[in-house]
Amino acid sequence: MTGPARRAGSKRRNDPGTGNQRPQSRRHRPVLDGARLTAYDVLDGVSSRDAYANLLLPQLLRERQLEPRDAAFATQLAYGTLRATGTLDAVLATLVSRPLAELDPKVLDLLRLGAYQLIDLRVPAHAAVDTTVALTRAIVGTGASGLVNAVLRKVAAGGDRAAWLDRLAPADEVARLSLHTDHPRWIVEAWRDALDDPAEVEAALLADDAAPEVHLVARHIDRGELAEQSGGEPGPWSPYAVRLPGGDPGKLAAVRSGAAAVQDEGSQLAALALVRAPLEGPDAAWLDMCAGPGGKAGLLAAVRPAGVRLTAADRSERRAELVRGSLTGEDDVEVLVADGTEPGWPAGSFDRVLLDAPCTGLGALRRRPEVRWRRTADDVAPLADLQRRLLDGALASVRPGGVVAYVTCSPHDAETVDVVAAAAARHDVEVLPVAPLFPEVPGLARGDSAQLWPHRHGTDAMFMALLRRRA
Repeated sequence: MTGPARRAGSKRRNDPGTGNQRPQSRRHRPVLDGARLTAYDVLDGVSSRDAYANLLLPQLLRERQLEPRDAAFATQLAYGTLRATGTLDAVLATLVSRPLAELDPKVLDLLRLGAYQLIDLRVPAHAAVDTTVALTRAIVGTGASGLVNAVLRKVAAGGDRAAWLDRLAPADEVARLSLHTDHPRWIVEAWRDALDDPAEVEAALLADDAAPEVHLVARHIDRGELAEQSGGEPGPWSPYAVRLPGGDPGKLAAVRSGAAAVQDEGSQLAALALVRAPLEGPDAAWLDMCAGPGGKAGLLAAVRPAGVRLTAADRSERRAELVRGSLTGEDDVEVLVADGTEPGWPAGSFDRVLLDAPCTGLGALRRRPEVRWRRTADDVAPLADLQRRLLDGALASVRPGGVVAYVTCSPHDAETVDVVAAAAARHDVEVLPVAPLFPEVPGLARGDSAQLWPHRHGTDAMFMALLRRRA
């Protein structure tokens, strides 16, 4: 699969609420299905202004105050359509007489929304087609509604996902996995490289398509108390994690007060890897080098031994401000605006350094479904170069005998094991085994490093490596 259609000139101005300038006057606009309109506005925000669905959708749901059932349907439609974009485009490309990239971007989003209901949700054809045509009339105009009506009726006539996949019949295994699991080919290939067992690849890809649980971290509250307050269950891996069956965590008193926060259990383990790493010498100064937005810094501040000073840095003033918010009420912390590739502190200033490096974010595709189509293979090399330079800066910042935890939310070899191997070849370091620090977590080891997976652990696909400077 080559991925969703690229759009020439698809950037356009948008209303802050809906993301569109609608042609009809408000007075004569028909009453539209609120769930489907909200889902469309998420698709439009993602495609027209590079919005993140996991940020835009909650904002729209709050503004529009949909009934719980409609809000759940809007969420399913928006996230599901974004995940399935490649497969939907492969289907639509067989039914539209010109390249999809030449369609009005609004029309393409509407076609995807309607096709997803027909192929994946098996919504009755009359409901999926009629509501999408009504949206098209309101958003684009009557002329485009004829095209949408005709194409979606052909989609419905072709059957469900299984029937369409049989009809498209990819020629090779990678292409089959790409289409079947809604991932671009280059990500399928990256997952095959990162997993030792080829039989796991499909399970790992399909896990990206499942809605994730909400994970909480108990910072300044007993985990049992947090579980009772939230109605959740203690997480299986982190001693601070609680997993929720659903609901809005922002309404919890512990989250509002800062005693707890939303944080994936894999991210918690990444911070704890630094805390548990064996150290030679003193242990009084810690650094979170790329700290924004502050989740891991908040956990480090909460679990550090008495007397440890925490410094949190980020090159972005905006992200540094988010870190300050995460550390509100914490004593003996410092937040800096600083570039980790050119550290603004003396060499060897810290005993422990956490480097949660900027990356492709491929490990969090469950939470950001559009990222799989927004990222390309060409994004990896520049990020890997930045990661190497940041790791050089982190190793320069830690004293001899101190430890650096290198973390990325990606399993891609170029962002993980290759970066660590390059650092080990350039610096006098010892790569420490991570898995023995978490004996309760199965299937964690990736050589001396560690790799979490959604299908194995129910977490984001976080990578962790520990490098100790030789004394």
